[in-house]
Amino acid sequence: MRHRLGAWLNILFLMLPLLVCAQLEEPVKFEVKQRKVSPTEILLEFHGTIDSGWHIYSCDMPHGGPTVASFHMEKAKGVKPVGKLEAKGNVKEKYDDLFSMNVKYMEGTALFQQRLQITEKNYAASGYLEYGTCNDQNCLPPKEVPFEITGVAKIEKTTEDAAASKTSLNEEKDSVNEATVEKASMLPDYWMPVNVKQQTDDTQQTSLYWIFLMGLLGGLIAVVTPCVWPIIPMTVSYFTKRAEHWGGGIRDAVIYGLSIIIIYVGMGLLITLLFGSDGLNALSTSAVFNLICFAILIVFAASFMGGFEITLPSSWGNKTDNAAEAKGGVVGIFLMATTLTIVSFSCTGPIIGFLLVDLTTSSNFLAPVLGMLGFAIALALPFTLFALFPALIKKLPKSGGWMNTIKVTLGFIELAFALKFLSVADMAYGWHILGREVFLALWIVIFALLGIYLLGKLRFPADEPQSCTSVPRFFCGLISLAFAVYMLPGLWGAPLKGISAFAPPMSTQDFKINTSHEVRAQFDDFDQAVQMARETGKPLLLDFTGYGCVNCRKMEAAVWTDPEIADILKEKFILVSLYVDDRTPLDQPFETDIDGKRITLRTKGQLWSFLQSYKFGANTQPFYIPVTSDGKPLNHSYSYNEDVDKYKAFLLKAIENNKKQ
Repeated sequence: MRHRLGAWLNILFLMLPLLVCAQLEEPVKFEVKQRKVSPTEILLEFHGTIDSGWHIYSCDMPHGGPTVASFHMEKAKGVKPVGKLEAKGNVKEKYDDLFSMNVKYMEGTALFQQRLQITEKNYAASGYLEYGTCNDQNCLPPKEVPFEITGVAKIEKTTEDAAASKTSLNEEKDSVNEATVEKASMLPDYWMPVNVKQQTDDTQQTSLYWIFLMGLLGGLIAVVTPCVWPIIPMTVSYFTKRAEHWGGGIRDAVIYGLSIIIIYVGMGLLITLLFGSDGLNALSTSAVFNLICFAILIVFAASFMGGFEITLPSSWGNKTDNAAEAKGGVVGIFLMATTLTIVSFSCTGPIIGFLLVDLTTSSNFLAPVLGMLGFAIALALPFTLFALFPALIKKLPKSGGWMNTIKVTLGFIELAFALKFLSVADMAYGWHILGREVFLALWIVIFALLGIYLLGKLRFPADEPQSCTSVPRFFCGLISLAFAVYMLPGLWGAPLKGISAFAPPMSTQDFKINTSHEVRAQFDDFDQAVQMARETGKPLLLDFTGYGCVNCRKMEAAVWTDPEIADILKEKFILVSLYVDDRTPLDQPFETDIDGKRITLRTKGQLWSFLQSYKFGANTQPFYIPVTSDGKPLNHSYSYNEDVDKYKAFLLKAIENNKKQ
């Protein structure tokens, strides 16, 4: 049975990357409508349908954040905008660590409205809506939704209005005639499309494996708690004694283990069905939910440290136990597993709660199911294993004070992780009470106290007196104290990459000493960089990025700050950062025909977005590709993956291939 289950899991893990590796994304579709709200006013509406997992940013946010939605009118006759573009859809708001601000976005559907005043009987207008789209892994370049409207209004036009309209129209015609449009039917050779082996996006698969392993670890820890460990020999003995033959005892133990798996996986499945992927993502960014998680983990930590016990009503356990005796067979064994779940809740509850809290805020809809699957397998494994080999039970360590040590240690860990959720709420509400240095100071104290406890210098209510410190406790205490020392430089601005996923962003820290290993692009223009490459012989590293690209900033903070990576980028490459959301106008509009379709590019961002999709067949960021001065790729592309060793190998392979050429 376990073999078949493992086979299905492998198939699931292998199929997931195929579902998420599409390069050219079109996650949003818009429909444009105009609606008259009065004889002299119309409402221009942009109705968007957004694929699951993606979101569109709203239009009322400060500068310095992601790409906001904006309305642009290029030509207008007899009509003019009134007020600003408004987002009328289901607008959500969350605090973004990278931009240090609250960002507004819409999921599922989007609705933008722009009021237009009619000034002439016959009116016409054209232009476009610009918006930004992201998901948890990538951001797309700013997109445009063109519109063109005409109509006839029942209004009387005064002589002054007619003269003003005629003057405006003449000025517009003169402006268009004066503009020079570059028709680039012949692009440079180094702009021509190339075949690029896209990087395999294995981050989703790796994340799912990690979630499963985290659940497995939680289950193994639950096994050695005082509520589960003493039950193992009693339960196995019950199965082997009541069975008529050895095989029957094994069968019952296997059914018992599968029942445990079904119960706990059912919990994870229930979480998934209740919230779904969008709901989990909303929870992960909800300040209120993070505050609740903080409070729950504090309660669990206090329980593990001996302050009180969290138990389910004893009547529940008695009823299921009596029902198990009465039913017998498979149903009775399943009820026995349910009894174990209830009786052991005081120990397993905080572990399950911690796992579900962390997995729920991961925003991956499979996380609760896979996490609980790992937990249940680890918890059920000893019952099946010792039923197969009963003689091993005699070699089990006896119950004792060491199990309480494990509980208290888990209490310290849950206390530390509670601060992670408090920091999210702190930034969302703008309290500014848990900046990065305060967070690190608390973690340093927590893990230092854990080390002192493990060395026997600190005791809690349920701890037994001990005359000496065991060797395992000594080494665990040493590790905890060393970890506390490791975090000390972070108080002065050290990056501490090992805990960067938990600590607040560096932008919340007031004092920093280390500003070395900072990497800056040499060029933000592809053509200029090509000329430099031809003069120096160096390869180019094209960094297709965006001002509003969160994962681009993560790569720069986690990977580019590595000393070896920084040296390679500075000395071996011409680094070119091409911002696809750069709204700087081109000196003159750029127009070209691709596959019979006329494309007009007005800004630098549009130009670099066109370059990425036309030449490399991709449109998500971050996107890194090393090329020669002739525009030929020197390696596969590289997307969002914070593995420094993989990024280093990616760069070194490009350097090696450049030398060969």
